[in-house]
Amino acid sequence: MRRMFGFLIGIFTGALIGGVIALLLAPESGEQLRGQLRDRGQTFLNDVRHSADARRIELRGRLEALRAPRQEF
Repeated sequence: MRRMFGFLIGIFTGALIGGVIALLLAPESGEQLRGQLRDRGQTFLNDVRHSADARRIELRGRLEALRAPRQEF
């Protein structure tokens, strides 16, 4: 448990330091960078929703096929 907690602290600290360095070295202004991040985040969410919807449709089709009565010969 203690090792896991230390690992999570390390990940959080590394992400925080990496984010700060990325923002400080970014070639655009803060407003432009926030706009780009917002757009990329929105695109990512749309891709995730689209993939989830496609998977949901596929799984519903499989479920309906499994629920259909079987014909035995």
